[in-house]
Amino acid sequence: MKIRTRLTILFTLITATILLAFAAVIYYTAKENREKEFYTLLKKEAITKANLFLNASVEKKTLQDIYNNNRKILNEVEVAIYDTNFTLLYHDAVDIDFVKETKQMIDNINQKGEINFYQEDWQVIGLRYEFLGKNFIVTATAYDQYGYNKLDSLFKTIVIVFIISILVIYIAGRFFSKKAFEPVKEMTEKAANISATNLDLRLPGNGNKDELSELANTFNEMLNRLENSFDAQKHFVSNISHELRTPLAAIITELELSANKEKNAQEYKTAINNALNDAKKLARLSNSLLDLAKASYDPAEIAFKPIRIDEILLDARQQVQKVNPDYKIDMHFDPEFFRGENDNQISVNGNEYLLKVAFVNLFENGCKFSDNKQSIVSVFFENEKIELRFTDKGIGISEDDLKNIFVPFYRGDNKNFADGNGIGLSLTQKIITLHKGTITVSSKQNEGTTFFVELLHI
Repeated sequence: MKIRTRLTILFTLITATILLAFAAVIYYTAKENREKEFYTLLKKEAITKANLFLNASVEKKTLQDIYNNNRKILNEVEVAIYDTNFTLLYHDAVDIDFVKETKQMIDNINQKGEINFYQEDWQVIGLRYEFLGKNFIVTATAYDQYGYNKLDSLFKTIVIVFIISILVIYIAGRFFSKKAFEPVKEMTEKAANISATNLDLRLPGNGNKDELSELANTFNEMLNRLENSFDAQKHFVSNISHELRTPLAAIITELELSANKEKNAQEYKTAINNALNDAKKLARLSNSLLDLAKASYDPAEIAFKPIRIDEILLDARQQVQKVNPDYKIDMHFDPEFFRGENDNQISVNGNEYLLKVAFVNLFENGCKFSDNKQSIVSVFFENEKIELRFTDKGIGISEDDLKNIFVPFYRGDNKNFADGNGIGLSLTQKIITLHKGTITVSSKQNEGTTFFVELLHI
């Protein structure tokens, strides 16, 4: 069931319930008023007839003739008068005697002074009437034909108005729900046309600051992110293809030349070494891509635990120097570190593997672009943060390149100084951001570069 139909039905049911309750209150009130008014009328008739009979001394026959004559054209009140000993003094129609008074009833009226009850649909009132210091019991009964007809007419009117009202409300609900959901329908049709090939399309807004406008804006913002993600993915794939093609082409060329032309042992050895170097480049590129993929995971899927930064730095230095023995890496710690006994000061909540990858990249980057192959890391403690400064005395980075050094596969003017694939720094930034930290850089050409990393300690 569509929301439009469901809302219409729900609105109709709620309105119907309210109208039904309102109609029930009106009908019940009318019924109660009719009953009270008719009992009041019976009481007046009973007192009037008692006055005529006892006070005015009107003859029985005269009163009975009046009753019989009126009874032919309207529902006349039938009155009976007894004394307290259950002696009948007067009755409008003994042959009818609809009430069928009993001694117990007369005693009950005498005791209570006044009672009201129904005899089938006929209303009956009994009251004690005092005349000349003596008590008499007067009963009066009649069928309120006029009142019942009014109630019946009111009930029919309520039913008809209720049915018509429900139909009108349902039709109005359908109309207004259609109007209200027209923007949703338009948004749905527009969204159905959006695919990977036309992510530039956007949902129309209604210009109002309502929920639909917020939904459209939120959806458009999501499309902006998706479009940027798709563009970045295309750029990423293009860069990967370019990076993979170069070493693969070199390997294929070396092997083809070696296979098509007779060479001596030294020439074959040189060709094999060249192919091996290119294969190592591919291996480093594939490893970097795997690390980049891990750093792009949902944080909820990455295991975090308390780890010591000094231990990660030592492991990273050992890994770098194992591959490049000529690289020199020095580590300096804030004097506060040696005076403190709190391990939390040097610990962060992080992923050991990813942080080691980030530090390895920063060490290699500093050593690779320095003539002395040296990188220095200094560790400082400030409030709730650990600050690491990776410094080198290398060739530095130009101002134009500084703006793009964290862009994947970007390589600046220093690409001719040392090999690389442009993934390391972008990967490092992803890892630091994943750990809720920050990384910034300061550099001057031919003087050196410093990377500032801030992480929250435990």
